[in-house]
Amino acid sequence: MKPNREFLAVFGLGLALVCGARAATALPAEWRHVQQFTVSSVDLVKLSLPPATLDAARPALEDVRLYDDAGSEMPFFIARPTPAGVAVQTAKSFRVTMADATTVITLETGLTQPVNGVTLETPATGFIKGVRVEGSADGRTWQRLADGQPVFHQTYRVSQLHVAFPDGTWRWLRLTVDDRRSAPIPFTSARVHAAAAAPVPAESQPVKVLERNENPGETRLTLDLSGANLDVASVTIETDEPLFTRDVTLAVPHVTEETIREQVVGRGVIYRVALEGQPVSDNLVVPLEALVRSRELVLLIRNEDSPPLSVKSVRVERRPVYLIFMPRQAGNFHLLTGNPACSAPRYDLAGLGATLKGAALTDVAISTLTDNPAFRAPEALRGVEVGGAVLDVSAWQFRKPVQLARGGAEQLELDLDVLAHADAGLADLRVVRGGAQVPYILHSTSISRSLTPAVTVTNDARNPKLSRWIIKLSRPGLPLTYLACVTKSTLFQREMALSEEVADERGNKYRRALGSATWTQTPDRKSGRFSLSLTAKPQSETLFLETENGDNPAIVLEGFTVSYSVTRVLFKAAADDRPFLYYGNPRVSSPKYDLSLVAGELLAAEKATASLGGEDQLKKSLWSGTGAPNTGGVVFWAVLALVVVGLLVVISRLLPKASAPN
Repeated sequence: MKPNREFLAVFGLGLALVCGARAATALPAEWRHVQQFTVSSVDLVKLSLPPATLDAARPALEDVRLYDDAGSEMPFFIARPTPAGVAVQTAKSFRVTMADATTVITLETGLTQPVNGVTLETPATGFIKGVRVEGSADGRTWQRLADGQPVFHQTYRVSQLHVAFPDGTWRWLRLTVDDRRSAPIPFTSARVHAAAAAPVPAESQPVKVLERNENPGETRLTLDLSGANLDVASVTIETDEPLFTRDVTLAVPHVTEETIREQVVGRGVIYRVALEGQPVSDNLVVPLEALVRSRELVLLIRNEDSPPLSVKSVRVERRPVYLIFMPRQAGNFHLLTGNPACSAPRYDLAGLGATLKGAALTDVAISTLTDNPAFRAPEALRGVEVGGAVLDVSAWQFRKPVQLARGGAEQLELDLDVLAHADAGLADLRVVRGGAQVPYILHSTSISRSLTPAVTVTNDARNPKLSRWIIKLSRPGLPLTYLACVTKSTLFQREMALSEEVADERGNKYRRALGSATWTQTPDRKSGRFSLSLTAKPQSETLFLETENGDNPAIVLEGFTVSYSVTRVLFKAAADDRPFLYYGNPRVSSPKYDLSLVAGELLAAEKATASLGGEDQLKKSLWSGTGAPNTGGVVFWAVLALVVVGLLVVISRLLPKASAPN
């Protein structure tokens, strides 16, 4: 049968209409990511944006767009609920009395709105006490608000002086401090905290611990937030430890001066304490209330002399981000993200923000993040050139091959060879491929690596009261940051000095100070672990730790370790590249690369771990201080010898010639 021409015409017209409709609903090609959701009614819609959406978008959400199934852009409003600032002020009146092994603090709040906490101030240290809190409207009739609240200020500045209780409007507060098991301490003033006017919603989510490093006296956890640009309200640490107090710091990677460093964004104290006659009281939450623009959050737990804290899991409370809009009709909608160049939209809904914020949350399921079909996915760090300027490497003393696992963004940790032979500020590092530089960014981390040196105890025959430990390192020039050890001695206080013996360019030896500290040991200090911060990078491989014992017996030190900070190099490379890392040129300054303009993108990119091969020594240094720090400069002595010879020749010509005998 031959096809009916009328049927073919109708079919062709229908196909054209369908194709035209599909073309009309094509999403903008400038946006990389898309998510879908369905709305079943024409009512105000309020969505909580998932972490994946926030991660794919820019920090201020300038690139978020919403389209319906017909390809029309939908106006929307972004709401970020944040806690309103609450009043914290010094108590209007403050009176302290002593009665029946208690310290009674009576204060007038000076606030007419509800209050929920008091922070005490005291110069005392080394205490832990329980506090009972009572409230009164007239100063005569009191109502108990909390009992057994712990306050403490322990060694190494770990303190908790805040007492919390349920929200309430109280003109007067009375705090009774239990002094039955320890001596009373002075309290000098108090600050009263007003309660928030309304609770702010928060969503809890577990986080993955990407990396755990045990630094001297500190545990460092790198947390994966599963997305960037999250409004993190707090971090909760889950642990089975029965009793502990720890100072906690939160930090994020931050780009500064063409280097990535860790910037502190929050601090807090976590504890679990047991006061006699009271139930166990704990606080495992570290408040933050900050927009974390990176996917990673660094958690630093200060252990001091205590063993590392056992961490079962970590959770974060994040403030939700709402997208609110009014659909024209029910159906499918498309949420777009991932456009680094667009400007923020301006919709008429922005003026209705106060009204829209109070809308009820809509139960809508948003799909996972996928690639926009109209968008061609770029390579990692698109637009970033792999190659840089040509480099003459004749002045560099060392190099190492860089071994790549795959192409794209790369992360390379500097090893001991590089750290020992490179300039102290790492200004001479160059990544070179085919004679041209590969732009990079330095990432200075808070990770510490520990080394175990060989230690010998000696005595000075000329000074019997001096104790000296000779510390032998694996190589000279290591950029050490800490020296740590433990002691078996139970009672002492010593001034410790760390130094090395180096030579100047003329070969004259002298002592170079590297750091000092006062070490104190008492019977109640159980761990006996001490650390000393180095103030300069050692030049040699032999260090001297010394102390004067006076008329006391010599102390016993053992378990020596030295630590250095981890530095990483971030760069981009192709899979078939064979780059080299050059170092050992103290006469050059730090390079300036345009790559620093996209340092945030490089930090957020999924990075492969590169490694270093064996070291090649390209040339030997003729000057002291670069490769042979304990010997005189060969060039200096050679030049001096030539000058002396030249002077002798000149003097010999100026002397009168001997006359012949008559």
